[in-house]
Order: sequence, then C-alpha cells, then structure tokens
Amino acid sequence: MIYFHIPFCKQACHYCDFHFSTSLQYKDELLQALQQEIKLRADELTDKTIPSIYFGGGTPSLLTADEIQQLIGEVAAHFEIAADAEITLEANPDDLDKAKVQALRHTPINRFSIGIQSFYDEDLRWMNRAHQAAEGEDAIKRVQDAGFENLTADLIYGYPLLTDAKWKSNMEKLIALAIPHISSYAMTVEQKTALAHFIRNGKTAPMQETQSAEQMQMMIETLTTHGFEHYEISNFAKNGQYAKHNTSYWQGKHYLGIGPSAHSFNGHSRSWNIANNARYIEGITAGKPHYEAEQLTDEDRFNEYIMTALRTMWGIDLEKITTDFGIDYRKHLLTNIQPFIDRQEVELRADRYLILSSKGKLLADYIASELFLIR
Repeated sequence: MIYFHIPFCKQACHYCDFHFSTSLQYKDELLQALQQEIKLRADELTDKTIPSIYFGGGTPSLLTADEIQQLIGEVAAHFEIAADAEITLEANPDDLDKAKVQALRHTPINRFSIGIQSFYDEDLRWMNRAHQAAEGEDAIKRVQDAGFENLTADLIYGYPLLTDAKWKSNMEKLIALAIPHISSYAMTVEQKTALAHFIRNGKTAPMQETQSAEQMQMMIETLTTHGFEHYEISNFAKNGQYAKHNTSYWQGKHYLGIGPSAHSFNGHSRSWNIANNARYIEGITAGKPHYEAEQLTDEDRFNEYIMTALRTMWGIDLEKITTDFGIDYRKHLLTNIQPFIDRQEVELRADRYLILSSKGKLLADYIASELFLIR
C-alpha cells in the first residue's frame, strides 16, 4: 500500500490537527519531492504489487488531474499496480466541479472519499469548512453522474450544534444518495486546534461524551437498518464494499507513507516523515529524507494488533495471537478480557474470535486499553 500526504488546504478547519499549510507557495517543489521520495524509498516495500493507493491530507483534491497522474505514474515506475487496485482521492465538495470530475475520469482514480461532515450551513461555518451544504449533495451527484460508483462520505457527530434531528437528517441524506460506504467520527478536541482555544475561552461549549455515545448508537441503528454492515467502529459498508486501503491498516499490512508527516510500517518498525514542508523538501532534494523511526517490541506489536483488530467486525483472532506472539500472550489476553465477556461487551465466537458486542462498541477504546500488555 502507498499513502500520499498532500499537505495543502484552502483554509483550516477548527478541529483539525493534521499537518497542512494554507499556502500553496511550495506546491511544485513538494510534488517533485513526493516523486523523488518514491524513488528513494521504493525498496522499503518488499511486496512490489500495490493493492491500493490513497491520497490524503490536507486536501489532495487541490491537485490537478495531471499532478495526480504524475504521482501515480511514479508509483507505476517502481511497482506493479494491481489490476484491481483501489486508488482513492480524498476530496472536498467545493473542489469537485464538473471540469475537475471529468478530468479525473482520465486518471486511475477509482474511489472518492468526500468530506461532507454535515449538510447544514451553520454547522459547516462552526467547523470552518470551505464548502457550503448544497455543494456537498451536488458533488456526490456530479461524481456519480460521471460514472464513479465506489464512493465514501464522511460525517461528524457529537458537537454542540448537532441536534439528534439534524444528525438523523444528515445520515438519511447520504442513504437517499445511495452512497455505498459511510465513515463517521465523533468530534474530538485536539489541544493545538482553534476548537480547543474556543472552548478554553468559553466561545463554544465543550463536547459531551453522553451526546457522542447517544449519536453513535443512533448511527449504528440507522445505518444497519438500511443495509449497511458495521465492519469497523467508524465505518459502514453496503454489499461488502469495504475500504480496501483502510482495512489493510487494521489488518496490520505493510505500507509506505510518502510526504511530510506521512507514516510507514514494515511489520517490525514504524517511521514518520518530518511535519514541515520546507525541511521535507530540503531533505528529499539532498537525498536524505528527514524522518524518525522506532523498532517495535513484541509488546508494541501485540498492543497495536489488539487496538486495531478489536475495532473490526472480524475481531481478535486467538490463533493469530498464539502463532505471532506465543501462548503467554494468549493467556494474558483471555484473563483480561473475561470480565468484558461476562458483561456481554465482548463475544467469543467459534472458540477463536473475540468480537465487540453492540454494547461493547461504545467502549472500544477503553476495552482495548485494558487488554494491553505493559511491562
């Protein structure tokens, strides 16, 4: 898998703490550096067949179709892109005008992740999103009319302006638009964001855990009733149209992250590029990428597997625990998870798979943390 981090945005969403810049000053230099980084690091992926490419950010839909094509072409020069590869572009609705969508039809992009977040203008203004509510619906229809069928849309819940009625309306709008995949996340407050500043200064109300839990439950009930499969805590799909790229993350597959702040994983170590555009470009140009790395201990890998696998409908595989980590890890896990099984928050299926129940899904992060091995 290959991930491209495109660190540019038109404006800063109040809740976002990802690495980005609202200046396009170094865009050409950065695009050249992205291509160069692929050349420099191609040998880090031992599997030369690429099942998925993901353009995230930032706002990668700010790139032109030709620029996207160049990056994919560089991947193809060093790897074999699978015939059925999923190639996803994160996009803001305001970028998806008719000309842009038609241009993207001539690239290998075959999946869009559209950042809707809400269909209410007052909510979008509160978030400081760049688009208006009507543009969200128009963008989805425009992409569908152009022949793109593999779409996902993002929604956010659990913030002060979002009443239950508005939340249900947001979900029903996507259902009516026949979106096959929906990702939805509770609003979180990251410390260095504008949202955190507003809360500290009393300009906006803090998030309420009760509201988030109730709206998450509403989401699960609404979407599963309409035929969506709740295959990961924040993700729902119809007809098995799971996100191939993100599912590979949850299954612990190897990936290469290209671009400032991008992370990479090879099974035993993790690395992450510097989160500074100018220094990233400088390092790549000199042939010495600025990144940090850490070797993962068995405990690190075990804890990460617990955290990611438990979030999915496939759950934790006890046989994998035994094979990859040993019998002592399995005993630790079974001892610590038993109280959650007793409270019907976790189910043991086929004497092998540990899977969150409906009640347990509301406590996923807490349950995972209680299962970690810390020495």
